[in-house]
Amino acid sequence: MRSERSASILNMLTVCLAVMLMTVLVSCGGGGETPAPADTSGDPETSYDVPEFRDAVYDEASAEGNDEVLVDLSCVDEGYFALVCTSDAKIKLQVFKDDEVYTYDVVTGKEQVFPLQLGNGTYTIKVMKNIVDTKYSELYCCTAEVQMEDEFDPFLRPSQYADYDESSDCVVKAAELAASATDSNDFISGVYDYVCKNIKYDKKKAENIKPGYIPDPDSTLDEGKGICFDYASLAASMLRSQGIPTKIIFGYVGDSGDLYHAWNMYYTKESGWVAVEFEVSEDEWNRLDLTFSANGSDSRFIGDGSNYMDVYQF
Repeated sequence: MRSERSASILNMLTVCLAVMLMTVLVSCGGGGETPAPADTSGDPETSYDVPEFRDAVYDEASAEGNDEVLVDLSCVDEGYFALVCTSDAKIKLQVFKDDEVYTYDVVTGKEQVFPLQLGNGTYTIKVMKNIVDTKYSELYCCTAEVQMEDEFDPFLRPSQYADYDESSDCVVKAAELAASATDSNDFISGVYDYVCKNIKYDKKKAENIKPGYIPDPDSTLDEGKGICFDYASLAASMLRSQGIPTKIIFGYVGDSGDLYHAWNMYYTKESGWVAVEFEVSEDEWNRLDLTFSANGSDSRFIGDGSNYMDVYQF
């Protein structure tokens, strides 16, 4: 069984600063400007056909639990579950499937969505309440038999780490980019180019980040800066909202494999594009690392992906 994700998040966020200090701030992408997409918004034969928006919501009427936590399993066939917790204590959520476990910090008083990213099968969901120091006791436990209609659903909907809706600023901006794109890959290129040019790495934030940090993609867009987690959350929100299955990945990167980091992977069946010295292949997941790209990292942090080790996916 893998170690809990939450214990590693603070380490990831702090080492992102060290990674950025090793980069030389050059033009976005380090390999030349991405050509601006042609204006084909008026030609349906050469425009990106955006799929229907896939939302994820908490249904109070379907939720079960107790006085402190309610868990909604009504949409597990759509790749997610939701909960709301009213406890005054610190709350953690653990999701188990087979030999894997994912641990989340729960924001009390807020409806939150969590992905079923480990595919079909039996999930055990445990809500844990802080008792003293770092000790937790079980507040509520349930199981879910998951048989998703679409294997990409967990990566096409909002969730805690990619929190957006149809009115979010990042979704509105993504829709603008999609409207002028010729196809899905042109749209992906547009998002890539936009984030590279408009979001800068926030060294001060990396130095002062607290455990349990959860990004807000609209805030990242508005402030024009963020850490690697913010880059990955914003990219996932923009791409998912316009029908591109996108993962937020936590893992290790670099020659020695000791830098904990966050990046994206997306999926498309169309032929790909080339940028920042990594190739996009047809009909498979492709790596997208906007933190390094936007800040001009040298190619050893991107390359062909051999320096990346995926650990967790959201």
